[in-house]
Amino acid sequence: MQHVVVLGAGIGGIPMALEAKELMGKEVKVTVISDKSWFEFTPSNPWVAVNWRKQEQIKVDLAPMFKKRDIEFIPVAAKQVKPDNNQVVLIDDQVIEYDYLVIATGPKLDFDAIKGLGPDAFTESVCTTGHSATAGAKWEDFVANPGPIVVGAVQGASCYGPAYEYALILDTELRKRKIRDQVPITFITAEPYIGHLGLDGVGDTKSLLESKLRDANINWITNCQVNEITESEIHVTELELNRDPIKHDPIAFKHAMLLPAFAGIDAVQGIDGLVNPKGFILTNKYQQNPSYNNVFGVGVCVAIPPIGKTTVPVGVPKTGYMIESMVTATAHNIQSMIAGKEPEAKPTLNALCLADFGDGGVAFVAKPQMPPRNLNWSGSGRWVHWAKIAFEKYFIRKIRKGQAEPVFEKYVMKAMGLARLKKPK
Repeated sequence: MQHVVVLGAGIGGIPMALEAKELMGKEVKVTVISDKSWFEFTPSNPWVAVNWRKQEQIKVDLAPMFKKRDIEFIPVAAKQVKPDNNQVVLIDDQVIEYDYLVIATGPKLDFDAIKGLGPDAFTESVCTTGHSATAGAKWEDFVANPGPIVVGAVQGASCYGPAYEYALILDTELRKRKIRDQVPITFITAEPYIGHLGLDGVGDTKSLLESKLRDANINWITNCQVNEITESEIHVTELELNRDPIKHDPIAFKHAMLLPAFAGIDAVQGIDGLVNPKGFILTNKYQQNPSYNNVFGVGVCVAIPPIGKTTVPVGVPKTGYMIESMVTATAHNIQSMIAGKEPEAKPTLNALCLADFGDGGVAFVAKPQMPPRNLNWSGSGRWVHWAKIAFEKYFIRKIRKGQAEPVFEKYVMKAMGLARLKKPK
């Protein structure tokens, strides 16, 4: 019996394991390795950070679900991947051997790249549900004694949607509390313009997001390089197109959330042929590693080059819809290889995103994610907020049931359509 090991249990890893098992059944043993015993619905993290959600509402205990699907689950972090030996070594020194390995770990959050960055220093994060809960625990103290807020994404970041969401959710929350007039908000980003999103914009995201920030009285700095963060100030440099620096006074803050750059996890760092210099998994058009043909990569941990040159480094996002297509292609390609055939399935790599702003939002669809595109659309309205609520409930329910059916294109589009008509309960 062939052994398929999935490293990671997030939006990529769980569907990967479920789809592989459903597609190949008793033909394969499927094992999932994760540094956590639960799944967390990352897109809801900005809501947790302002106490609109509690952690337990967006978390799923994974062991019972995997047991029902005859999938082995090992909630122990990986210490080292050894592709030459077809092994994954865990931090408790277990050695897991595989015939096929799918790396779906998500990223390492590179807070150490900037002095003072991250929840162990002076800024908050919405990258994990735990980070968001920590921010939420501090939020009531902030609103009791408010002051300036800074939100954004540092140089090298590749996930910009949550920064826009959090800034505008804060605006909504502060208006509800009738203290918005006491809180100046500044948005800082490595993007060359508002709405770039690491994708050179989608549809009219530039105008839409500029308008949203302007309407919310949020000032912004683009082409922004964060140099250092102290307890109450963020030191930044704005770079012009020719990289000439524009000096800024330190930006004072009482509450700050900055998304970090990503890197590959420690267990894969420095493996020649497997990863690039930042530790992201190298893959071909079949999601297969070119050096180790029984290793595949899906999700945020995969190396995708940026779209063109930017003054400040800007990474490329990997949305759930894009990840889902990687999963489906990988499952079919492993099935083909087990049958003695060559991989044929290619991911579509489309992007679909719902960015919630608390009482409205912006949605965009890019097919394919990289321009030029066959579909390049964006829109906004209260229906985006409702659509995200509807999809959150649906996706968490699907994970609890252990259903492998792809959901992003079919059900996000359905949620968008329903939300235009009726507010979800």
